[in-house]
Amino acid sequence: MKNKSLAFQIWLVISGILLLISILLAILFPTTLRQFFTNEIYTTIENEQHILKEYGLPSRSGEYYFSNEDSEPTLGNRTVDHILLPEHADISYFSSRVLPQDFLRKAQEDAISQRKIVARYEKDLGNRTLFYVIRKVSVNGQPAFLLSFSWDTYRNALTSTLFKQLLLVISIVFLFSWLPSIWLSRYLSKPLVSLEKDVKKIAEQNWHEPVTVNRSDEIGKLGASIEQMRKRLVSKDEAQQTLLQNISHDLKTPVMVIQSYAQSIQDGIYPKGDLSQTVKVIEDESKNLEKKIRDLLYLTKLDYMSTHQLAQDDFDFTALLHEVVDRLRWRRPEIQWEFDDVNATIKGDKELWTKVLENVLDNQLRYADTKVSLSLAKHQTNVQCTISNDGPPIDQSVLQHLFEPFKKGANGEFGIGLSIVKRIVTMHDAAITAENTDAGVTFSLTIPI
Repeated sequence: MKNKSLAFQIWLVISGILLLISILLAILFPTTLRQFFTNEIYTTIENEQHILKEYGLPSRSGEYYFSNEDSEPTLGNRTVDHILLPEHADISYFSSRVLPQDFLRKAQEDAISQRKIVARYEKDLGNRTLFYVIRKVSVNGQPAFLLSFSWDTYRNALTSTLFKQLLLVISIVFLFSWLPSIWLSRYLSKPLVSLEKDVKKIAEQNWHEPVTVNRSDEIGKLGASIEQMRKRLVSKDEAQQTLLQNISHDLKTPVMVIQSYAQSIQDGIYPKGDLSQTVKVIEDESKNLEKKIRDLLYLTKLDYMSTHQLAQDDFDFTALLHEVVDRLRWRRPEIQWEFDDVNATIKGDKELWTKVLENVLDNQLRYADTKVSLSLAKHQTNVQCTISNDGPPIDQSVLQHLFEPFKKGANGEFGIGLSIVKRIVTMHDAAITAENTDAGVTFSLTIPI
């Protein structure tokens, strides 16, 4: 069924509902109609008895009456017929052109044992059913019984006719149910077909045309989600293009320096005065190139890790902070380090948090004038880590995009170190900010515990 068209699926559902309703009606409708017409027949009989009483009962028991005096009583019409039965007399001599004598005797016995003034009865005679009402009456001061009856022919005929008409209507509705199915399928599928075309365009990276669905239902919400996806893909594509351009620019500089210095050495020229200093430049640029490549690989690693469950290990964040400082302090031995910390334990991936501290401390150490200050504060729901230096302030235009990859920083440099920091912090549901202060630049980490 999933491989069928939407119109066929809708028609199948509508047809199934109609079929179920038809089956229920086929079961319940005849019974309900029979009960209704049975009550209607009894009501008619009782009304006829009231009319007969108003016009006057016959003077003697055993006389046979019917409501239409000009027609003979038959089994096929809706006539209510009446018989007056004596309470204490043999009725074998009564002549009845409709009812058998055995039934009349049984009716007399029922009437004698009847306690209510009026009672309803039902009797199968042959292949038909007789509905009759026995009423206690008085004729010439003598007790008697008025037996009024009607056959089920009218009920059965009318029930059969109505049921056939109902089946005919259901059959017509069933046959023509494909018309609303087609209309409904077109109403639903038209925006879906449009969305399908839009999604195909997006799959082919032709995503600059917006997706518009002028609806507020579920299909409209689907269209809005696809449009949101398109915008994100466009944004990601633009970021990717910018990333590739920045990567090529960032890697090209050390490569060009290495190539030019190597060529100069081959030509016997030493741009730095002697061979040793010139080779040192090549070595420094190769290390710089290695670091950039390592950061790019780490960024790719984070893309992979973001789709998997992170390690959630408890570790001593204070001890980790001191370990990283001990590894980095040799880069600028003249820098003074100030600590104001407490013992703090956090939960997360220790390797990733090591990378965060390395990158932030490396950045602060690089631009510090004389000192780097670190402080830790433990709160009820988080740990606050502040890393400050006394270096020059960051330009406001740079500060706004500080954690974006390959944004030009101080001295016109590009990098992705702080963007790696931002990615890791976000993966741990933590937060990081950078701001200029009166004393220098401060990075603040807020880590949930």
